[in-house]
Amino acid sequence: MRLTTHSDYALRLLMYVGRHPDRLCTIAEVAGMHDISEAHLMKVTHRLGQLGYLATVRGKGGGMRLARAPAEIGLGDVVRKLEPDFHLVECHVPDGGCALTGHCRLTGILDTALQRFLQHLDRYTLADLLPPVGASASFPFPLVKAAS
Repeated sequence: MRLTTHSDYALRLLMYVGRHPDRLCTIAEVAGMHDISEAHLMKVTHRLGQLGYLATVRGKGGGMRLARAPAEIGLGDVVRKLEPDFHLVECHVPDGGCALTGHCRLTGILDTALQRFLQHLDRYTLADLLPPVGASASFPFPLVKAAS
């Protein structure tokens, strides 16, 4: 199982914004911190806003903040809503044309593995990824990118 770049960036974005509940965060600062494309991050931000995870403010002085408390943002939920599919192998694709369809035990094993993966993510929320109150500013990553 491999998450798409879109899901990876979405989780990073949520973690970053969750670290700064007292202010609006910008796409430019998050992109700079994680060394990712602002254009791609803009698409991710838009999608997270559509899904109700982020609230965005346009214009000068605008940015984004979490639209829900971190404890209300389930990791399994985020991944399910962002991943385009969970086709681990050809036989998971509708009309995939696998010659073994109906005669192979691998499909069931992979289905179970995928369900357990998602169930494991369901045990965690964004709050689990954020530092405890009063933790060092560099936990789990610094608030601002260190100078090179």
